[in-house]
Amino acid sequence: MKILVAEHAGFCFGVERAVGIVEDTANKKSNVITLGPIIHNPQLVNKLKEKGVLPLENIDEVKDVHTVIIRSHGITKDNYELLKNKGVEIIDATCPFVIKAHNSAMKLSKEGYSVIVFGDKNHPEVKGIVSYVEGEYFLVSNSEEAKNLPFRKKYGLVAQTTQNSQSFEEVVSVVQDKCDELKVINTICNATTHRQEAAKEVAKQVDMMIVIGGKNSGNTRRLFEICSELCKNTVHIETKDELSEKMFENIEKVGITAGASTPDYLIKDVINYLEEVKNERERKENR
Repeated sequence: MKILVAEHAGFCFGVERAVGIVEDTANKKSNVITLGPIIHNPQLVNKLKEKGVLPLENIDEVKDVHTVIIRSHGITKDNYELLKNKGVEIIDATCPFVIKAHNSAMKLSKEGYSVIVFGDKNHPEVKGIVSYVEGEYFLVSNSEEAKNLPFRKKYGLVAQTTQNSQSFEEVVSVVQDKCDELKVINTICNATTHRQEAAKEVAKQVDMMIVIGGKNSGNTRRLFEICSELCKNTVHIETKDELSEKMFENIEKVGITAGASTPDYLIKDVINYLEEVKNERERKENR
């Protein structure tokens, strides 16, 4: 059994930076919290809890004794102001690419464009982006929804940073017919595009594809969708414990990719497990 690992998989720059900020802060301070999970990976969030870093969803629970770290996805403009008014120490771990999306949406609205944000409507990153729009905005999660947009003189379009590049282009194509003027700012980060392209290359070659990452991770779910189109036998797991030897019967080539919020140790765990399955198969064949 041959094991192929995507060239780009696991932590992206923004996530690695955010996790580093949390770990460094936890080593120096007590009463450290993150507003929401720092990244969408339950295993890593639980490890941080063991170090005393708690994720709080409700801003009302934040006390003046806390050091508050803003997660990689960012928060809404209003919540940032609420935190400042609480007088807490704020450490901003928002991904720089997300901040670019905030600024792009704000810039478009100030220039008089009706802003379209392409992304998952309930995702914290998207909620943060739209909070910086000062005028009219619309949320679309695919090109079909874009077809229902009203006609406007000027549309400005941005995207959630972890969206599918191909789907973004499909939305652009639809929106062009919905306005006299369209200004597109592609805020999908390079790391997302690289992971998606690398995953495609592997998925084309294998009998089974494994996508590793949090079930609550939007970018990991998109990798799963992309891989599923090219390899019907694609599974989305969080840890190696979701795999069994039986799953690899008659599999000659297995591929691995991982979302941008998946720690390296979880990827290594899966690779090591597959090596064990491979070695056991070889032992049986040589008996």
